[in-house]
Amino acid sequence: MKALSTLTPAVKQYLIVTGNYWAFTLTDGALRMLVVLHFHSLGYSPLQIAALFLFYEIFGVITNLVGGYLGARMRLNRMMNIGLGMQIVALLMLTVPAVLLTVPWVMAAQALSGIAKDLNKMSAKSSIKLLVADNQQATLYKWVAILTGSKNALKGVGFFVGGALLAMWGLAGAVLAMAAVLTLIWISSLILLNKDLGKATVKPRFKDLLSKSPAINILSGARLFLFGARDVWFVVALPVYLSTVFGWSSWMVGGFLASWVIGYGIVQSIAPAITRNAVLGKKNGQIPGGREAFLWATLLAVLPAAIAIGLGTELSPQWILVGGLLIFGVLFAVNSSLHSYLIVSYAREDGVSLDVGFYYMSNAMGRLLGTLLSGWLFQAYGLQACLWVSAVFVAMAALISIALPRHTEA
Repeated sequence: MKALSTLTPAVKQYLIVTGNYWAFTLTDGALRMLVVLHFHSLGYSPLQIAALFLFYEIFGVITNLVGGYLGARMRLNRMMNIGLGMQIVALLMLTVPAVLLTVPWVMAAQALSGIAKDLNKMSAKSSIKLLVADNQQATLYKWVAILTGSKNALKGVGFFVGGALLAMWGLAGAVLAMAAVLTLIWISSLILLNKDLGKATVKPRFKDLLSKSPAINILSGARLFLFGARDVWFVVALPVYLSTVFGWSSWMVGGFLASWVIGYGIVQSIAPAITRNAVLGKKNGQIPGGREAFLWATLLAVLPAAIAIGLGTELSPQWILVGGLLIFGVLFAVNSSLHSYLIVSYAREDGVSLDVGFYYMSNAMGRLLGTLLSGWLFQAYGLQACLWVSAVFVAMAALISIALPRHTEA
């Protein structure tokens, strides 16, 4: 308690924002695994289960665009608390009797959860910009990396938590327990979070939804292709391939992907150290910018193509795919963390949520595009086709990144 009392107000607010984000992310990951395992046990195919999350992704695109506007007008603390409250409602929607738990009802709950997730994420990422001085870019990079990486690691932990709660208490009991814990977090946030966080000095107009910053527009385009490149083979194609070709059980598939997400989050958290010490990364007295975004994306683009080629040889497909996926996770985590820092760095301090919301709208568009292509390409042409499209998407992200500004001084 004595140590907490000596913290600056900015650090205290950062801890509150991070705690909110952690709690939300844990329930988000657990909810996804609960829905997957529950409907798998009812006999739904992987493609049918993926369709349950379609509204989750679609509403993510809308929420990021409109949420940034609302965050600038209504303040970020309200957006974060609204997101927490909506997630509680989404969880409680799944406590209805089994006869009412229809596909449209679950898709509606997922839509609400998708809105809540992006309100929470947009508020958390925007808040950091306001808590770190402009001349402390190294600190900003570190804080963004910790927030982003820990979120993804906890999402992976949430996969395990969801499976465990489902086994112990069933679907209704599991979501009720999560809703109860999240309600306590929500009440604490209402009391402790700074009421003026993210308040814009000038009320934005609706036409300000679209970013006027060339750097943010370029970075948003790169982000769309980067996340499309991941989800085009990771969301549907990979789990189905592991299950049907390798014969892995649903628990093995879920456990492996959860472990991958946790490791991916850990690498994101330490990305500043990786880019600082790597040959292609940050040098003494410099912070990463467009040059580093291009170089790390170029490295990543080679990997899906190499995996696709390897799967066509006589080498063990299991070793090639699993080993390639692990390397892909490391490189993708660095790229993602670097992008997350750049958007917060480029964003205007006054009305920061507008820029961050526009950027994460592109992120959601990439995920939606990747999810749709993943099911269609895998069903029509197989996993190798998904990997080749992934390589092309990352190459596009790298080419777009050439036009980004270069940071020179820390």
